[in-house]
Amino acid sequence: MDFYYLPGSAPCRSVLLTAKALGIELNKKLLNLQAGEHLTPEFLKINPQHTIPTLVDNGFALWESRAIQVYLVEKYGKDDALFPKCPKKQAVVNQRLYFDMGTLYKAFADYYYPQLFAKQPADPEMYKKIDVAFEFLNTFLEGNNWVAGDQVTVADLAILASVSTFEAASYDFSKFANVARWYESAKKVPGWEENWEGCLEFKKFFN
Repeated sequence: MDFYYLPGSAPCRSVLLTAKALGIELNKKLLNLQAGEHLTPEFLKINPQHTIPTLVDNGFALWESRAIQVYLVEKYGKDDALFPKCPKKQAVVNQRLYFDMGTLYKAFADYYYPQLFAKQPADPEMYKKIDVAFEFLNTFLEGNNWVAGDQVTVADLAILASVSTFEAASYDFSKFANVARWYESAKKVPGWEENWEGCLEFKKFFN
């Protein structure tokens, strides 16, 4: 499977964590966005939306990290632990994945990306949305070891990639006790080291 990615990207790292949990080897292909490699005719044929991560599995192309995570588990998982087949459990995992996409990681992008890539000043209103997102996550984890219940799922891996990126950006989430507790446990999942190396790559943008 070809995997087009950048190690600093949290969505890319969530797929790497999922592949590691499944014991899948990906053929990693670095894509230099600054050089416009995502806009070449060859890549646009694979992914007309020209985004990363992009997976190509025996001619089948898929992008959007959370969709890729679910696809990998459903096709290659030896069981349904990472993405339960029970409709209710699966619904909670999906909710958490959409929360990561639409609230948690979005809060990161809305606050930090304009500063990093457009040299705009920090927006305190956007910073408040980060706190709100972490308050929600803290609530989800009340009485739960993992973000969608009592076992690790793809939702944990997606949110771990996001939360570790917040740490790389020096956002202090220690005041959210449930998140801090979960994070220490989540750092023990397979692939954590590679994930953190990617975070350190991204951290260079802040220096």
